[in-house]
Amino acid sequence: MSALLAMTRHGPADGLPLVLLHAFPLDQTMWDGVLAELGDVPVCTLDAPGFGSSPPPRAVAESLGRALAPSLETYADAVAATLHDAGVSRAVVAGLSMGGYAVLALAERHRDLLAGVGLLDTRAEADDAAARANRLKVAELAAGPTGSGAVASMLTTVLGETTLQSRPDVVERLRAALAAAPPTGIQWGQVAMAERPNRLHVLPDLMVPALVLRGAEDKGSPQAAAEAMAERLGDVEVVVVPRAGHMSALEAPAEVAAALRRLYERCG
Repeated sequence: MSALLAMTRHGPADGLPLVLLHAFPLDQTMWDGVLAELGDVPVCTLDAPGFGSSPPPRAVAESLGRALAPSLETYADAVAATLHDAGVSRAVVAGLSMGGYAVLALAERHRDLLAGVGLLDTRAEADDAAARANRLKVAELAAGPTGSGAVASMLTTVLGETTLQSRPDVVERLRAALAAAPPTGIQWGQVAMAERPNRLHVLPDLMVPALVLRGAEDKGSPQAAAEAMAERLGDVEVVVVPRAGHMSALEAPAEVAAALRRLYERCG
């Protein structure tokens, strides 16, 4: 099976593309609200290994000649291979949460691909022991009878308080997405994220325009983590989206799209 990930092009066919990498445990449809604001920008959205329409993680790793153990390095290599196959040698790449971890891995492994980077509701540091243990527990649950139910509790932790209290449509959309999350993808993603290294060191010499964005109500990616990345980047805009949590692209798509557009224009 091919290592190529499922990719969808949006907007104009020509021009430097903006590539968007989704959060765990969703798929590329997470970006639909953002895409509605970026109709004049060439955008590519991709599904991570084991999510959406992409091949299973094992098949991706085998096709790339990489070890089968879950890793964000494999994800980054697959993104690079997919874009190369599509004729994309340079792109502005932005990712939210797990997608941001993949952008950091791309910055370490495929720097020539990057014309700009967007790090949304993410962090460059590795997990601490407690967070790592929790990820591995969720992975174990997803591999058993619990399946997709292993991530059901994320509903109240990744959405901001404003969304939970006043945006029932967003709450229900995420509830449905969590219930539909593929157990294989959940297991792979949690182990890959648990094993990721600290990548703050890749940022100081990343000489491209950058965006660091977080929802003001994001409990998982605090302001200190955003500032740690921003202070190591040169040409960076820092954005805090009010009344949004960890899933800022779902909760405030217009604001996230506006920030991504500014990043894209800085890379032109």
